[in-house]
Amino acid sequence: MTAEIVSQATAATFIRVVEVWVPDADGALLELGGAWYGAAQRFGMLSRQMCFGRGEGLPGQAWESGRPIVLKDVEGSIFRRTAAAHADGLSCGIALPVFSGAKLEAVVLIFCGAGEQQAGAIELWRNQPAISRDMTLDDGYYGATADAFEFISRRTAFRKGTGLPGLAWERGRPVFMPDLGKGGRFLRADSAQKVGINRGFAIPCSPGPAADGDHYVMAFLSALATPIVRRFETWLPDPAGSALMRSEGFCELAGELDVGPLDQRVASGQGAIGQAFASGVPAVGAKAGKEPGGVGIAASALGLQAIVALPVLQSGRVVAVVAWYF
Repeated sequence: MTAEIVSQATAATFIRVVEVWVPDADGALLELGGAWYGAAQRFGMLSRQMCFGRGEGLPGQAWESGRPIVLKDVEGSIFRRTAAAHADGLSCGIALPVFSGAKLEAVVLIFCGAGEQQAGAIELWRNQPAISRDMTLDDGYYGATADAFEFISRRTAFRKGTGLPGLAWERGRPVFMPDLGKGGRFLRADSAQKVGINRGFAIPCSPGPAADGDHYVMAFLSALATPIVRRFETWLPDPAGSALMRSEGFCELAGELDVGPLDQRVASGQGAIGQAFASGVPAVGAKAGKEPGGVGIAASALGLQAIVALPVLQSGRVVAVVAWYF
């Protein structure tokens, strides 16, 4: 790799830690099913010894409420690992439950770092059909991003099919915008450009019965200095439903991704992406370069360390898999 790519490959991402908590054999507790800790190794050592009951800790709260949770400061009674999180520079925790109908498949925890260089945003958008036709900001974490952008976001509403959250809501699938300044699809483009936010992707959530029919979308807004992840891909089922085809993606090291012959197909059950597709449970590949086929080849060539595969469910069926690389 060139010196520039090596520098980009070692720069910090907005997301610093990802954990996947899954129900145990009895369905009474959540235990760690996989994780990427990056440099937060002390936090990882503590986490591997833990489990959570329904309503307990951040993953247990997401399980009980059936909806995503944004915890902007990892302190207080809801969070059990405050000292370890602070020791490794983690400041925000986001819980994303994955339900297949009424069944909880997993809770994904996303942790972000603290510091003046932590630009970007993770937003949770919510529509309450009984109250409004609009989707509004439920909560968000903006790191060191200027307060003006958060101020505008809290006063913005989207109809289905409008803007980044509205498009993901309408399609029921991930939506990626490689350049938020182009075109008119991103309604906050001027404000985003002023604070250095240049790319965005949104993922529709699959809440549980306790969410009372509300709709949720997680939006991830990436900045030049601290991209959300190093590489993002969306994989969709082929017509036969036996494999996934990469439909879009962007790599901070290689630019916008084409659908090439080496990595255009992943069979069901193959590697982290195929496992997420087959099971409906998020999967973590601790060594991205060892993933089978073109996925591993591309990751190895660019020095990408780990992969997290998130299934997107609709009516209990996996309609897409999102892959994050770190």
